[in-house]
Order: sequence, then structure tokens, then C-alpha cells
Amino acid sequence: MARRGDLTKDELKIIKKKITDEEAFENFFRDCFLRNLRPATIDYYRNEFHAAKKFINKTLVECEQQDIENLIIESKKLIKVTTINTRLRALRSFYNYLYKNKLIDKHPMKNIKLLRDRLKTIETLDSKELELLLKTIRKQKTFVGFRDEVILLVFLDTGVRLSELVGVEVEDVRENKIIIRKTKNSFERTVYLSEATQEQVKRYISIRGNLETQKLFINQDNKELKSHSIQTRFTKYGKEAKIDKRVSPHTFRHTMAKRMILAGIDAFSLMTLLGHQDMSITKRYVNLWGPDIERKHEQYGALKGLKL
Repeated sequence: MARRGDLTKDELKIIKKKITDEEAFENFFRDCFLRNLRPATIDYYRNEFHAAKKFINKTLVECEQQDIENLIIESKKLIKVTTINTRLRALRSFYNYLYKNKLIDKHPMKNIKLLRDRLKTIETLDSKELELLLKTIRKQKTFVGFRDEVILLVFLDTGVRLSELVGVEVEDVRENKIIIRKTKNSFERTVYLSEATQEQVKRYISIRGNLETQKLFINQDNKELKSHSIQTRFTKYGKEAKIDKRVSPHTFRHTMAKRMILAGIDAFSLMTLLGHQDMSITKRYVNLWGPDIERKHEQYGALKGLKL
């Protein structure tokens, strides 16, 4: 048999040096660092890649569309749709990078879409529940109790994320505003405090005093306050107050959004305050909690004011 002409596709596959998962991860995470992605985002990718490999009997760089489809089918037996979609987003970012940089020949997720999921009701706290929560916290006559009251007020006034709140330093508080530096999208933004919250924050800073850590919120040992401590304490307060809902920083964020929408804020301003990267989530909030459509129609109906 003559050995003239180009090699076949199968022959080219044999001689082509294949990249390993370890090499692919090294390249991908190097790119993540160069793009200055948050450590939490990089950890998210690592965890999702590790979890995905448990469902696939080959290396990730060798995966084809059918392998991803099998991963979805097997995952649906064990985990929620939202968790599967979270994993698929991480894998898509990984394969996008590999394909763009010609480290793989085919994109296994080119035709893979996220799974449809029913939109769940977003839980919020009403005025009575918020007042009950504050009353429960104020029963304590301790530094920690007063600190938690101030944290709750800041959450409700600004809608900041938990990760953003623990990143706030004393110098970031400027009278009636707080500069949020450690954001999800790496863009600084400014949030605003009502007069009542502003006064309580001033009192808190006075009691806090000058310490080695510059973080605004501290624990009882004068050290930086951690996210899990805040989450744990508010879960505890919710149980003590007998509130039959999830009491968490994210619930406070949703509550802030709902109350501002009902008060008449426009979607763009709310998007800016909450630090959303696009309008989609903000629109969902507006659609859920916008003022009663019947009342709006009565107020602004096209026939209003006409003498018929």
C-alpha cells in the first residue's frame, strides 16, 4: 500500500498529542487568575469539575455531547435542576475556553442547553415579621446583639449580599452611604443608608472602637466577622422569633427589593443598587411584586379622562 497523500482523520488523531485534564485545568485556572476572577468563583469551578467527573467514566477533555447528556440524565436522579444547571454553566465555561484556544477539537456542549426549571416563589419577610425579628435581637443587651441589629438594618436598607457585607471596612462608610468594593462582578458600587440606619451605624462604630482589623463588622474577640457566623445567628433569631420562613441575608436582599418595588422604584435604579449585571433578575422581581395591575389599569387606563 502506497504511503502518499495526507494522513486520514483517524491517523491524525493517533499522532496528535492529547491534553490531559490536569493540563487543561492548569491552563483554564491560569486564565481565571489573569482575568482576576474572584477566589469564590475559582473555587466554584474546581468543585463543579470535581463533582462532574464522578458521573463521567472518562477524562473531561475527552467528553463528547453524549457524555454530557448522560451526566444530565444520571444527575436528575440525584440532584435538583438548579444544581445541575449550576454544574452545566461551569462546564460550559471550561469547554468554551478549551475550544477557543484549540485545546480540544469539538465542543461537547455546543448543542447542550440548560434545563428548564419552574420559577419558585421568592420568599420575603413582611413588616410584622421584621419587627418581630428586631424585637428578638434587641432582647440581648450585648455588643453582639447590637451589632446584629445594625447588620440587619444595613441588609434591609441596602440589599447587599452577605459576601459584600463582610468585606466592608470602616473607611467605606461615608455618612449616608457605603462603598461596596468586594462585589460579585468586581465593579464597585455605592449603596445608601436611611437616617435611622445611619445613626445606628455611627453608634456601632463608636462602640466598636479602633482595632487591628479594618473590617466594619467584628466578632466578640475583636476579629473579622465571618459569613457563616452571620448566617448561623440569623437562622437562630428566626427560630427564636418563631418565623416560619427562611431567615437569611438573601431573604433580606429579596425583602429589600420587594419593599422598594412596592414603594415605586424603577427597575434600572433597583438593578444598580442591587449590583445586578443585567436586567433579567430585576425584571423578575418587578413582575413578581409590581403594584397591583388592576389598580394600575384603573389609574392609568387609556380611557381615563375621556368624556364618553
